[in-house]
Amino acid sequence: MNTKKAAAAALVAALGVTTLAACGGGDGGKDKATGTPAPKTVTLVSHDSFNASKEVLAEFTKQTGFTLKVLKSGDAGEAVNKEILTKGSPQGDVFFGVDNTLLSRALDNGIFTSYEAKGLDRIPAALQVDTEHRVTPVDSGDICVNYDKQYFADKKLAPPQTFDDLAEPAYKDLLVVENPERSSPGLGFLLGTAEKYGDAGWQDYWKKLKANGVKTVDSWELAYNQEFSGSAGGKKAKGDRPLVVSYASSPPVEVLYSEPQPKVAPTGVSTGTCFRQTEFAGLLNGAKNPEGGKALIDFLISKKFQDDMPLQMFVNPVTNDATLPELFTKHGVVVDKPETMAPDKIAANRDQWIQQWTSLVLK
Repeated sequence: MNTKKAAAAALVAALGVTTLAACGGGDGGKDKATGTPAPKTVTLVSHDSFNASKEVLAEFTKQTGFTLKVLKSGDAGEAVNKEILTKGSPQGDVFFGVDNTLLSRALDNGIFTSYEAKGLDRIPAALQVDTEHRVTPVDSGDICVNYDKQYFADKKLAPPQTFDDLAEPAYKDLLVVENPERSSPGLGFLLGTAEKYGDAGWQDYWKKLKANGVKTVDSWELAYNQEFSGSAGGKKAKGDRPLVVSYASSPPVEVLYSEPQPKVAPTGVSTGTCFRQTEFAGLLNGAKNPEGGKALIDFLISKKFQDDMPLQMFVNPVTNDATLPELFTKHGVVVDKPETMAPDKIAANRDQWIQQWTSLVLK
């Protein structure tokens, strides 16, 4: 989900720390526990792909009186690990971007405190996986291999559509993936192969990918905007890999940021390589501004933010009253049967699988 989700901010520009203020009043309210005035700034810690329109953030300030400061903390895996290291003395008030692949790690390490957000009745119960409400679902998406349409047209080669296809000799030295230890999309792709091939088969599958020349980089930003030949960033960087692990919603990014906008997206999605991702936000344990943090979580699932989100982070909203923009529906891809995995299975196997993957692919 970032990308989640994930692609827009990296394609435009990502600032390490951003203060997003707007006209609007209010004194930030009072801390309910102490009765003292609450801080006027609420800090959101996130992966690098968080983005929102100025108009929507201005609405947050108008409604609550809080100014939003965004601290971007690397790819999702890196950002979660930083919060674990600072548990109890967090960098901010709310963390956004932990997904179902990393959720158990965050919960087991106690980085969140419970808060039942206003508006949860508009989110499907299936997405509300934590009964203690330590996290709130914000977006969902599918991690999938994307392909450069022009490359495959020039080569008169059909793009791969399934996991099996990627290991075929016709696609040797064409795929770039992200390290699952550092990257959320990389981990999602690994989990997709584990679900597809099972305990007995996923390692053999990765041996085939390695023999077929798969390339690994540390982050989605590097893979998509440097190595992938089909993205605007990759073209500028002279990337030479026409296959990349990204999102089913990535093609609209290429349309939106092209001048002039093409009628057809220059990239496609291999729909048989997908893994479903859900991203969450949570109130950080030890937050300096818990009241502001609660207001922010409420806002993240408001219709205003959910409607804005698809063309800002290129992910799917989770609320049942959200409206998808035409560009998103026209150029995005709906994945009917993505691979999925139960959270308890991810929790029981994730770290072991990452270690095994590292030994297989990187050594």
